[in-house]
Amino acid sequence: MNRIIERSARVIGTALIVLSLPATGNVNKSITIDNGATAKAATSVNGNITVGDDATLSGRIATTNGAVRVGKRAVIRSAETVNGSIRLGTGVRAEAIKTVNGGIRIAENAAVSGTVRAVNGNIELAEGSRVSRKLSNVNGDIGLYAAEVGGDVSTVSGDVEIMHGAVVSGDLIIERPGRVRQALKSPKPRIVVGPGSRVDGVIRAERDIELYLSTRAKVGGVAGKASLADAVRFDGERP
Repeated sequence: MNRIIERSARVIGTALIVLSLPATGNVNKSITIDNGATAKAATSVNGNITVGDDATLSGRIATTNGAVRVGKRAVIRSAETVNGSIRLGTGVRAEAIKTVNGGIRIAENAAVSGTVRAVNGNIELAEGSRVSRKLSNVNGDIGLYAAEVGGDVSTVSGDVEIMHGAVVSGDLIIERPGRVRQALKSPKPRIVVGPGSRVDGVIRAERDIELYLSTRAKVGGVAGKASLADAVRFDGERP
């Protein structure tokens, strides 16, 4: 009898845990997770997803046609969308961020322990934010402002600014466009490494670029279709 009671208690306890972590899903409507709430996941097809301040989601946040907004100090597993932007508020903790057609902005002191990727969209990291692994896009500008990326940073057609003491621990890679026509139409990416900023790896140019290096910046080298001799040196805050 005692074993039966103990087993029932465990089942009830498990049920309570499941009930306390609901998965929120809706096909054609936007979803809002309240401030301080706890949930498993939030998914939609044609709707925005908003996560309140101090909320916690143990599963993924995903939508197809909609934006994702994550409030201050929230903790999430991952956020992804196909057609929409993603914004992480101050102090957010996340594992991975991904969008296809839309920009990504990571606010002050937020941290992503995995990768950040956009295909067609700008990426911006604010002061004190960190991405532990790779950060990349194809078409769109990348701006790192007193932020840190622990892996490589790569783009194909975007301008890149590494400013205000920002750090890239890996390489900065400007990839060659996959199509000849795209390469001919695309302007040279403009790469700026500002005062106090660092690229610990190599700036690897697989295509022609415009390179501007502060006299107070540090880079591990320049390779490919550019060299240190090609860089325009500047003394002020910007070239």
